[in-house]
Amino acid sequence: MAFRILWVDDNIEDLRSHLVYLTEKGYEVEGVTNGRDALALLAAQPFDAILLDEMMPGMGGLETLEELRKINEHVPVIMITKSEAEDLMSRAIGKRINDYLVKPVSPLQILSTLKRHLEARKLTSEEVTRDYMRNFMALGDRIGTAAAPEDWERIYTDLVTWGLDLYKYSDHGLLQTHAEQMAAANQIFAKYVRERYCTWVNTDGATGVGGPKGEGGGIPLLSPRVFETWIAPEIERSRQVFWIVIDCMRLDQLRTIEPLLEPFYHIDRRNYWSILPTATPYARNALFAGLYPLDIAEGYPSWWIGAADHEGSRNAHEGELLDELLRRTGSPASGSCRYYKVSDARDTDQLHRNLGSLGDTRLVAGVYNFLDIMSHGRSQNRILKELAPDEVAFCTLMRSWFEHSNLFDVMKNLSRRDCTVILTTDHGSMLCTKAVKIRGNRDTSSNVRYKFGDNLGVDDDKILFIKDPEKCRLPAQSPIENYAVTTENTYLVYPTNFHEYERLYRDSFQHGGISLQEMICPFVVLRPR
Repeated sequence: MAFRILWVDDNIEDLRSHLVYLTEKGYEVEGVTNGRDALALLAAQPFDAILLDEMMPGMGGLETLEELRKINEHVPVIMITKSEAEDLMSRAIGKRINDYLVKPVSPLQILSTLKRHLEARKLTSEEVTRDYMRNFMALGDRIGTAAAPEDWERIYTDLVTWGLDLYKYSDHGLLQTHAEQMAAANQIFAKYVRERYCTWVNTDGATGVGGPKGEGGGIPLLSPRVFETWIAPEIERSRQVFWIVIDCMRLDQLRTIEPLLEPFYHIDRRNYWSILPTATPYARNALFAGLYPLDIAEGYPSWWIGAADHEGSRNAHEGELLDELLRRTGSPASGSCRYYKVSDARDTDQLHRNLGSLGDTRLVAGVYNFLDIMSHGRSQNRILKELAPDEVAFCTLMRSWFEHSNLFDVMKNLSRRDCTVILTTDHGSMLCTKAVKIRGNRDTSSNVRYKFGDNLGVDDDKILFIKDPEKCRLPAQSPIENYAVTTENTYLVYPTNFHEYERLYRDSFQHGGISLQEMICPFVVLRPR
C-alpha cells in the first residue's frame, strides 16, 4: 500500500516535477496551496506525512503546523522554507516539527527525507536481518576459537547487540536462532571457565593488592581487582566519585538505559568478570572489600557470619569493608567516604536529600537492590511474568523502572556537578529452564543456581563441583563442605518433590552460576557533558 503525502505550498504548480518524481517512486501525493485546505483535507482523510511550506499568504507555515497538531499529533511534518534563520528553525522544532529543509530542494532530498521518516524501520529491519545472517557463521567461528577473556567479552558484547537489534528492528523469528547461538556460546564459555577459574584466582597478586591487574595475559579482571584497577585512579583524578552498583544488572539491561543517560554524560564502556559464585554474598563483598571471600572470612570473620540461605545477611558490612579497603590502599577517599544501600523509594529519597551535604565527600558508594528484587519477584508474581515473558521484555521493564525512578533523578542531578559517576553491577542473572538433581543434607544452602554444604552430590558433569573450596578462594565451614556451581541454563533441585520445585523455578531469573550473562559485568564511567 502506497504512502499518502500531503504537500502544502502556495506555489504547488511549480513543484509539479517533484510530485511526478514521488509518484513514480510509489507515493500518492495530494497538493494544496494553503493551510486551510490542508487542515480540511487532514481532518477528512489520513496522510502518512506532510510537506509544509513555511512562507504562505494568509495562514503561514508555523500557524498551520500548530493547527495540524491539533488534528493529528503523530503524523510526520517536514517544513520546507527559504529562510535560513536559526530562530525560525528553533521555533519550528519547538512546535514539534519532524524535519526541516531549506529551499531549493531536489526531488532526491524530498525522497530521502520521506524514506527516513516512513520507511526507516522497514529498511533497518531488512539490513539488520541481512547483517546478522551474514555475520552468523563468523560469530560462530569466533565462539568456537575464543582463547582469551577479551575474546569472550567481545563475543558477549556482539551477542547482546544482535539480540537487542533483532528484537527492536527485525523479524522476531530470528530471535530463536540468536537464542540458540547464545546457548552454544554459554556451553563453550562454561567449559572455558571451569578449566581455568582456580588458576585465575590463585595467580600472584589476585587478592586485590599488587600483582597482575587482570588485563591481558589470559586472566580476566575479577571482582576483587576492580577497585584498584579502575575506581582508585578515578578517585585520584576526580574531585568527587559516585560509585553506583545496581545489583543483578546484565549488559543487555544496561544497554537499554544508556540512551537515557547519553544526553547527560559521555559514556566510557568497559567489562569486568564476577567471581564465583556469581551471587551477592560473594561477588559484591569482593567488589567492596578488594578481597576474595576466603580472605574476607579469615580477615574479618565477624563480618562474614550469616545465614547460608539468606544472601543479604552476609552483605551487612559492605560499608565497613569499603572503609577498610580505602585505608589499606591509602586512598585519598579514606576518611571521606559515604556508603548507601537503597532498597526502596524511601532510601532513594534520603540519598536525594543528602546530595547537597556530600559536596566535599571524595567517594560516595551506593547499592541499588530494586532490579534484584524484581528479578526474584518475577518467578513468584504472575503479573510481573506477563509483563516480562522473556529476557528482552525484562530489559524493557527495567528501562521503564529506571526512567521513572529516583535513581535517574539522582543521576541527572549529578550530571550538573563536578564529579565522575561509575555505574556497574556485582553480577548478572540467567533465565533458567533446565532442572538438575542434587543431593545434600538439610543444612545445604537454598539457592538453586549454586549450593554449598556437606557432602553434596550431583551427577551432571557440566556442574562445576568444588570439592576443596579454598582452592577457589572460597570459605568452608567444615572439612567436608563442597560447592556446586551450575552452568548454562540449569538450576539445582533436590530429589524430594523434584517435579514440584522443577515447575516452581523453571523460566525464572537466577544467579550464582557460570554464564556470560552472570559473569561478564558491565562497568561504565560517566563524565558530565
